[in-house]
Amino acid sequence: MSLALQRQFDRWYALKDIPEQVRLITEPVRFKVVPAGRRSGKTERAKRYVAKQAMANANEKYFCAAPTQDQAKKIFWDDMKALTLSAAHTTQPRVSPAPIIYMPNGTEIHILGLDKPQRFEGIPWTGGVIDEIADIKAEAVEANIMPALDTENPTRPDYKAWCWFTGVPDGLNHYYEMAQYAQTSGDPEWAYYHWKSSEILSADRIEAAKRRMSAKQYKQEYEASFETATGRIYEDYGPDNKTSETIQPHEQLCWMHDQNFTPLSSAIGVVREKSLYLLDEIVLTSAVSRQSAVEFVERYKGHANKRVRIYGDPAGRAGEKHGHASDYNEIEDVLRGAGWSFERRVARAHPAIKDRQNAVRAKICTADGSRSLFVNPANAPMCDKGLATVQLKKGSSFQEDDTNEAQHITTAIGYMVHYEWPIDRKAATTTEFRL
Repeated sequence: MSLALQRQFDRWYALKDIPEQVRLITEPVRFKVVPAGRRSGKTERAKRYVAKQAMANANEKYFCAAPTQDQAKKIFWDDMKALTLSAAHTTQPRVSPAPIIYMPNGTEIHILGLDKPQRFEGIPWTGGVIDEIADIKAEAVEANIMPALDTENPTRPDYKAWCWFTGVPDGLNHYYEMAQYAQTSGDPEWAYYHWKSSEILSADRIEAAKRRMSAKQYKQEYEASFETATGRIYEDYGPDNKTSETIQPHEQLCWMHDQNFTPLSSAIGVVREKSLYLLDEIVLTSAVSRQSAVEFVERYKGHANKRVRIYGDPAGRAGEKHGHASDYNEIEDVLRGAGWSFERRVARAHPAIKDRQNAVRAKICTADGSRSLFVNPANAPMCDKGLATVQLKKGSSFQEDDTNEAQHITTAIGYMVHYEWPIDRKAATTTEFRL
């Protein structure tokens, strides 16, 4: 046996069996809806099931799909090659234009991205898995995926393609509706399977997740709970996040921006240990960035530590690569002229809104009850109002209601928090600007 083939055999390591996963594997149900916790084995079970089916059945066509082609390749490609022992195949897998594994028995496994849902059409599928189903557009499920699975194969008129729909819940969207249907409809072709990450992962990993995530995100990600997407965005913000602390002269300031015309909102805070204290703010009506900077240097002309970290909206960088002054250039010119040094910590691109919100939620209160974001309501009333009142836009599971003027300052806060304390993502690259 070659070394490559031995490594692929080793990929079939033993898994921890729990009753719900055994039921998932053994029940003869056509459509299986599987909202299970992160890192709890749902995708691994799906991969192994498809691999076993492909090895056991000749001249079939299986699929392993995800929201985008890049995701599908990242999630499935290497593992499916290993699990099907591709090192021993006569015909090696095709990488492009669309990845396909060719089994010795004539069966094919297609790796598909559903950002172009038309990829799913026109093939007489035997069955497969769609991972991260909550992130696939609802219209693609209705218009492309389900019709393709229901298309009759003339050569096998009695055969019906099967599918596992796996992933973590994301609000009360189409995945929630699929789960509800599987649970309550009585349709014998549909079944629901659910387990928590704590049933698989060690206690120390679960406790670590609770320390870094908000209660809402933890329930969604690790308990696979369909959390409601209505009401306040920062529902855990309350009296325990409020403080009478003030900025001390020796502390380095952190200045957070949302480059919005009116109100031009920026929060000012300090980091103590790993906690963020929002202790001041600048909110100007019908102003531009330079005016905000003038206000800042005047307000802090007596501050001993003349160094500030600047965070904010990546859109504020507009024009720089073409030699034009950006909002940040305007701010930095004023700071430089007043004797300040500064460090710009602005990401190259906007973080996903959900990622930014989840990062702020986790600072407000983690699932284990720890709080590391505090606001002085007397000196930063707009920060306090925003975190207490900003809601979701009607009909959305993540868009913020921009009719609340305080929404802009919570966005500014989110840029810093996501940069410094991202959830499951690397922090952005720092660019130093010195006098």
